[in-house]
Amino acid sequence: MSGAKQLPLDFDLRPAYGDADFLVAECNREAVAWIDKWPHWPSPALAVHGPAGCGKSHLAEVFREKSGATVLGHAALAGDEARDPAAAGGAWIVEDADVYLSGQPPEPLFHLFNQVKEGGGSLLLTGAAAPARWEVSLADLRSRLNAAAAVAIGAPDDTLIAAVLVKLFADRQLRVGAEVVDYALKRMERSFAAARDLVGAVDAAALAERREITVPLVRKVMEEL
Repeated sequence: MSGAKQLPLDFDLRPAYGDADFLVAECNREAVAWIDKWPHWPSPALAVHGPAGCGKSHLAEVFREKSGATVLGHAALAGDEARDPAAAGGAWIVEDADVYLSGQPPEPLFHLFNQVKEGGGSLLLTGAAAPARWEVSLADLRSRLNAAAAVAIGAPDDTLIAAVLVKLFADRQLRVGAEVVDYALKRMERSFAAARDLVGAVDAAALAERREITVPLVRKVMEEL
């Protein structure tokens, strides 16, 4: 929109992995620093925790690209497929490890910890809460988790979500005014997923109606969502 005030992106831009760059802000800066430290972690495992929509999965993807890690799904982990320590010497990712432990036997995760340690590998775990609050019925696994490094990602604040909205619109070669972002920001869920959904819906509506992206258009889209 010509003449509209443009919001600056006052954030570091991470390399693009997938659909968007990873924006570094105070809520995730420490977690990013831990990923940057790899492979020089003080322990074989790192647990990244934070609320839904805070960017854990995106940061796990950054780690996967950086390390060549294998993402181990819950079904595969519960199957406890045999791996010798040498084969476990690479990098591994188990997302939502707290969810896994709430419904699956803990032994496979304990065995993975041991194999990764013996093989000189690395293990990235994610979860909503800190590992100290995970449901762990196996004392030896609790010991492994207590010894692992843990770092929190905070919920995205308004400044970060605003920057994410501007970035997502820019990725689609769309220019939006500050009033559009301010309107959306006051009414949307504070998560990256919600930002992606909103920008996609607004883009589709603007194309379908051949309209510029204005507050009335965003209002209409948000009411429909």
